Amino acid sequence: MRVAKLACLLTLFAGLAAAACDTPAPDPVVSIPLPDHPFGVVPSTDGCWLFVSLPTGSISVLHRDNGRVEIARTQRIEGRPTGIVLTHDGKTLIVAGGPRVLFLDVARLIAGKGNPTVASTSDGEKASSVYVNVTADDKTLFVSDEAAQTITVVDLEHDRKIIGTIPVGRAPIALTFSKDEKYLYTTSQVAPPDWNWPKACKPEVGNPAIAEIKNPEGAVIVVDVARAKTDPAHSIVSRAPAACSPVRIAMSPPGDRIYVTARNSNALLVFDTAKLVSDPEHARLKMAPVGTAPVPVAVVNGGKTVIVGNSNRFDADQSKPQVLDVFHADQLTVSGHIPAGAFPREMRLSPDGNTLFLTNFSSSSLQIIDLKRSIP
Repeated sequence: MRVAKLACLLTLFAGLAAAACDTPAPDPVVSIPLPDHPFGVVPSTDGCWLFVSLPTGSISVLHRDNGRVEIARTQRIEGRPTGIVLTHDGKTLIVAGGPRVLFLDVARLIAGKGNPTVASTSDGEKASSVYVNVTADDKTLFVSDEAAQTITVVDLEHDRKIIGTIPVGRAPIALTFSKDEKYLYTTSQVAPPDWNWPKACKPEVGNPAIAEIKNPEGAVIVVDVARAKTDPAHSIVSRAPAACSPVRIAMSPPGDRIYVTARNSNALLVFDTAKLVSDPEHARLKMAPVGTAPVPVAVVNGGKTVIVGNSNRFDADQSKPQVLDVFHADQLTVSGHIPAGAFPREMRLSPDGNTLFLTNFSSSSLQIIDLKRSIP
């Protein structure tokens, strides 16, 4: 009886602690200065801690409590940290670090004691690992290798052994699982020549008014997750044109739609996930104009709202503040805007879904957005 009561008390205290961590900030939008340009952001499973990757070689650890967010410490690590993901047991932060993928002990990161890097693996010194995601059972890791034009599949159960690679187009980034985890959706910014897709896109750098159309569209690529665990090279199910330089993907709560930012088309695309498998040529449902060079995207408000960050990353002056475009998810029409910093790069929701965390790369800041008070 006493053991049962103790367990109940511990559960109650844990719930109260999490509630305190999720307390809204005094203002609807709060900006936290960071020591360098941030890339990714991930909250801990209880929402009390935030981990932010700094590509110059660090992870900033921030604490949330009663509406306040403060930097606890910034930990130097190896490589160039970009995309990050937390294992579902909450124990390990996995970091894409350019030439290597690092595995960091979360408890050590939070406590600030000891070297948090417990292991690392490499899929090639010139692979340029940029994004990571892990299956719900924490057994299989997928890594986007931007320069190698592949997705590396890693067996986490057996000493992080590399199973193989999935061949995709140029500069793959997004790694988003279907709700049942049967499929993985990824992006490639430019289709490779052997696909024989027609030229449709201008280069992203230079003067677009005089630039020539030189590149084909990029793609959304669908991967069979089960097959990727045994035969990655033959795990692609389908691919669909996704305008110019598609980069990030967000999924609707039911899993029937994915929303894709096409950076070089200044657009947000929506795809039917069932048709991406059965009829990819007709899977694109809508395409809506957004601001300049959109990158991050998030589905919020129970799936009713899509938020897109306009990076303006190819402008000569990247220090100019930007805005987040807010869309009605069904109609894909703009309902308003939320002010952001310079070069919004990555978004992540809090565990309770009420707070959006945004890294502003060129502003060297983390933006905390209370969705209940900020959505127009």
